[in-house]
Amino acid sequence: MKAISRLGLIVVFGLASLLASQKYDMEQKGALDMSYNKHIYGTPQIEAIKNWGLGTHTAGVISGSVIEGNGGSIEPLTMGQPIQGIRGWNGLGELFTTLQEKYFAIIFLCILLFVPLAFFGHYKIIGARKYNHHSKLQVFNKYNIIVHWFAAVPFVLICITGLMMIFGDKLGGGTLIRFARDLHGLSTPVFIVFGFLMFLMWVKDCLPRSYDIKWLIIMGGYLDKQNRIIPAHKFNAGQKMWFWIATLGGGVMAFTGGVMFFQCTDINTLRLVAIVHNVLGFAVLALLITHIYMAAFAIEGAMEAITNGQMGEEELSMLHSYYYEELKAKGKLDSMRVAGH
Repeated sequence: MKAISRLGLIVVFGLASLLASQKYDMEQKGALDMSYNKHIYGTPQIEAIKNWGLGTHTAGVISGSVIEGNGGSIEPLTMGQPIQGIRGWNGLGELFTTLQEKYFAIIFLCILLFVPLAFFGHYKIIGARKYNHHSKLQVFNKYNIIVHWFAAVPFVLICITGLMMIFGDKLGGGTLIRFARDLHGLSTPVFIVFGFLMFLMWVKDCLPRSYDIKWLIIMGGYLDKQNRIIPAHKFNAGQKMWFWIATLGGGVMAFTGGVMFFQCTDINTLRLVAIVHNVLGFAVLALLITHIYMAAFAIEGAMEAITNGQMGEEELSMLHSYYYEELKAKGKLDSMRVAGH
């Protein structure tokens, strides 16, 4: 009985000591600190739990934060060293979360609504350009056409599926959005191959020239109802802008998308590439809509240029006057004329 009594006293004494110790620790340490801690995520600690990275191979926070982890970063950027807080750009957690939750989706929505609306107004007020197409010239060959479409189709699919993922919660999520994600990823390698071929094919013709400034000043004549001679070579300044955004910009989009998909860097760099991916996406989407409008609606018969490679001679002589004059000076016009036109 004495042994049992002693054991009971030891247990009671131990519990009392433990409670006293915990009370002392709470008095010394205070309540859990939820204040701003830029050394961890750059956001309030409780928000860090919700943020990108937790539960993945890039997750890992330092001792003393809400959750302790031993996440390791991925070679070769950090040689596989354990994450010690967030290296590099302090504060991106808060910036990324704010942009992701409040701005990205609404900006994409505004582009989807207002850019087509602006072109609808242009079509109603100014109308489509009309030129005589009785005489046609073979401007683009079959290789140009094939490369263009094999780059264009996956590019458009990437844009559509990307928007589906952005508005995934509004579309109900689930199988549809997972399919969009997979199609987004599968379309990217196809675009990379043919986008690179398109870059090599037209990079020389799309280098900026001094007369491109004149084109931009008059907006290519598209704000005028009257047809007039426009300063442009094989591609005008607007087409050149689209070329560089679609090829180099598309390449950056593919790279940043790959980094996010494979999560092959630390969490803060993931946030940086996500911001770049979305911001560049604004320009890509706006110019893609512009490109489609110009090809399908702004100029009557313009789609032929990239379906069969033919352009009306009058259209070429006025909208691409420098190119037409160069062909004329070199005596190439007769060889480019399409039989029967």
